[in-house]
Amino acid sequence: MGNCFGKESSRSDNFDTPGRVVGSAPPQPTPRAAVPKIDGQGRSLGGGQAAETTDARAAAAKAAEERATRASQPKGKLGQALAKEKQQTRVGTLGEISRDERRRKNIDEAAEARNYN
Repeated sequence: MGNCFGKESSRSDNFDTPGRVVGSAPPQPTPRAAVPKIDGQGRSLGGGQAAETTDARAAAAKAAEERATRASQPKGKLGQALAKEKQQTRVGTLGEISRDERRRKNIDEAAEARNYN
């Protein structure tokens, strides 16, 4: 049985290919070319500036600080709304919800009073 939406396999049966004799070794993988060893310091990608800092830890810290400053700036309308929401405290959020509920309750009471008359 198979998936009714699946494709048919290219082989009709799993046992079409010739197998191997019990006790024989598995086929050996083809040899690959050796990876060349790089001596010296590697090159950094991006940016046209020469490497000002040779210490990898300092360069990583500088890049992390740049990312953090870019991430903290709100982007567009949604980013500003998200920043405003993040600044709101739990008490402020609960207060806003409470005001909305009171407003909704007052509207419902006014509608019920109008319909009663």
